[in-house]
Amino acid sequence: MPSIGERIEREVLGWDGVEGRAHRFGGVEFRVRGHEIGHLHGDRLADLPFPRKVREELVEAGRARPHHVLPQTGWVSYRIRGEEDLEGALELFRLNYERLTKRKKGARA
Repeated sequence: MPSIGERIEREVLGWDGVEGRAHRFGGVEFRVRGHEIGHLHGDRLADLPFPRKVREELVEAGRARPHHVLPQTGWVSYRIRGEEDLEGALELFRLNYERLTKRKKGARA
């Protein structure tokens, strides 16, 4: 059975326009239209960049934590402890994917 990280990677890479590559601090990074939507550090941690307002909303709602290294930025961290956290991680990646693809589509109009 694939690991949680492998399952997240397979799902996110299946979204239109998403590319994966090695992240500079280890793990896999996901990008769409030249922008990072987030990255995984193995099976246990996802880091995602959001505008600060969105980051504050996610942290306040308990959907993510401030980034483990850069807590004063728009970045969030999401700990993956087991199967119960798989959907939460995918929801964050999807939120950022949709935010970035909608913004880019609107910018071209």
